Amino acid sequence: MQVFYATQFVLPLPTGHRFPMAKYQLLRDRLPAEVEGIQLRQAEPASIGELALAHQPAYIQAICTGAIAAPAMREIGFPWSEAMVDRARRSVGATIAAARVALREGVAANIAGGTHHASSDKGSGFCVFNDAAVAARLMQAERGRAPAPPGPGGGEPLRVVVIDLDVHQGNGTAAIFRGDDSVFTLSMHGARNFPFRKQAGDLDVDLPDGCGDGEYLQALESALARLERRFAPGLVIYLAGADPHEGDRLGRLELSFGGLQARDRLVFDWAWQRRVPLALCMAGGYGVRIEDTVQVQVNTFAIASEYWCRWQNLRP
Repeated sequence: MQVFYATQFVLPLPTGHRFPMAKYQLLRDRLPAEVEGIQLRQAEPASIGELALAHQPAYIQAICTGAIAAPAMREIGFPWSEAMVDRARRSVGATIAAARVALREGVAANIAGGTHHASSDKGSGFCVFNDAAVAARLMQAERGRAPAPPGPGGGEPLRVVVIDLDVHQGNGTAAIFRGDDSVFTLSMHGARNFPFRKQAGDLDVDLPDGCGDGEYLQALESALARLERRFAPGLVIYLAGADPHEGDRLGRLELSFGGLQARDRLVFDWAWQRRVPLALCMAGGYGVRIEDTVQVQVNTFAIASEYWCRWQNLRP
């Protein structure tokens, strides 16, 4: 299974900054040793034109040149630097690459990504550019340039669902795709968690503080059934946040390691049963113990690899 990374492009952060940048390298170090069949690939940066599929040119220019206003950078939560810009572009590039490969091979992944608080004209909550939004629009554009495949629906635009199971609502993604019938946004998140002013997506599921495995999995099964009735995707972009874990500093939910593995299996099996390719990205994770966050993510990649193998058995 192809996995794209940009861990060597480290974002310099002040001492004591609460974003756990080290988790990406820890995950990259563990995956080849613990998950069979992982093929690591360095991500290339998203181009300015690719970013413009989901973001306003003035915002892209302000970020890339450092002309972004101080209050806007405070909302993002990172200090501006050229390294920040490069890493943000590569995080988007990794999801683009994972989506392309997933459409060929069934499953592929980004070690980072899931920057769902970025909207078209601003960043927020440690999110500079919205990787899922850019990747969805670019895959649609590339499908439009390709010859139409034979059979029913061959000339229709690629329909994409973003299944966002980070503990925080994907407000930026919802705002970008509002009114776009070709992209469906499903977000399952803590009702009382950031962002405190939510943006209405196509399907939002609010969860109470302290929600545990049973309640969460029941809500997810119901949400996937509702998605099934409303939308038939040709690509899933799955944000598998580690922050619903009971050991997360910012999550306020109480899912166990086993509960999160069951969550991932529900999503991967939903896509597999319908033979819909899936691109995986990791989204948030702020464990009191960083090892717990990384373990949640290793578990997700192990399940992804299982389903990638199923897809390969379909290939001639």
